[in-house]
Amino acid sequence: MSHRTVLIAGAGIAGPTLAHWLTRYGMTPTVVERAPALRPGGQTVDLRGAGLDVIRRMGLEAAARDAATREAGIRFVDDQDRTKAALPADAFGGQGPIADLEILRPQLSALLYEHTRHDTEYLFGDEITALGDDGNEVHVTLKNGGERSFDLVVAADGIRSRTRDLVFTGTRTKGFGLCTAYFTIPHRPSDGRWARWHNAPGHRSITLRPDNLGTTRAALSFLTPARGYERLEPARQKRLLHDVFGGLAWEVPRILSEMDNSADFFFESVGQVHMPRWSRERTAATGDAAYCASPLSGMGTSLALTGAYVLAGELARHTDHRAAFTAYENILRPYTARAQKLPPGTPRAAMPRTRTGIATLNTVLRTATRKPVSTLLSRFLVPPADTFALPAYDSPV
Repeated sequence: MSHRTVLIAGAGIAGPTLAHWLTRYGMTPTVVERAPALRPGGQTVDLRGAGLDVIRRMGLEAAARDAATREAGIRFVDDQDRTKAALPADAFGGQGPIADLEILRPQLSALLYEHTRHDTEYLFGDEITALGDDGNEVHVTLKNGGERSFDLVVAADGIRSRTRDLVFTGTRTKGFGLCTAYFTIPHRPSDGRWARWHNAPGHRSITLRPDNLGTTRAALSFLTPARGYERLEPARQKRLLHDVFGGLAWEVPRILSEMDNSADFFFESVGQVHMPRWSRERTAATGDAAYCASPLSGMGTSLALTGAYVLAGELARHTDHRAAFTAYENILRPYTARAQKLPPGTPRAAMPRTRTGIATLNTVLRTATRKPVSTLLSRFLVPPADTFALPAYDSPV
């Protein structure tokens, strides 16, 4: 079964990583991506623990480090830009809120694509609209590419995976009442090399993160009991953000002004994905489509890379795809469960409602790197990325 054909939905992180390992094991992957090209937007993600080990085994660690943002750390600032607490990048052994290796998501995606595009068929500007499994293969209808058949199909197209929802029932998305908008704005000298986090009363936070491209990545987050904001048109989402953040000081007027002209604006309702099973017949799910842990976990990229590695390895190890899918789930599910188990109080603890709460949080953060406080806070500030040892699979064909 080394010559299986596999259709992968999604050209983000998990999809191209899976394509790489399938090719290494003699299988033939095809990646279909709804966007017309690689998505240019996206914030900084970290490579750590098992995820970094996957990148290392792919031979891409040096390239990833060359593309790193090289943030010096993160500062927690007041509305006059005065630093109230700071965590350098080497805090907690380089595995704290700012990891040793941070890279822009679009740059990581491009790195994986360039690494696989010569051996993998990519179909951009298309998507799966129907699936039919006859027991021997999966007959797929593509929106623009007609009908094709594959041995297996894998949904790797994100938290709101359309491919997953064509096949699986019982998927549950757990929300946190947290909305976040991400976008890129022009860099100013005052942005420096440190990420900056500003909390405002009313469960609102604003972050600025300098990148390695001469721009700055902005994020606006707020807690709300309302639902459905992620389904609004971008123009209405921007008006909502003006209403929520308008009147605040610090860098907020600049951020809101630049947001209106941003070319990569993205708004989401932060959540997790919980699936009863990750496979059904000849279709499986991986990455955020199967077990999104949310940006709050700091584990999304590690899970995407690790899941793709294990899924491909088990398909190479087993002649029966059902046995491969079962092994993939049995091996990986404990790791995803640890990633999805967020610290108590998340996300409210990081976004206090009152000025007193904000001052208290900053006081705690000022002592975060001192023992014994650092030992206690590592539970909250260090994701469990290194709690999984990658299985060893047979040598690639």
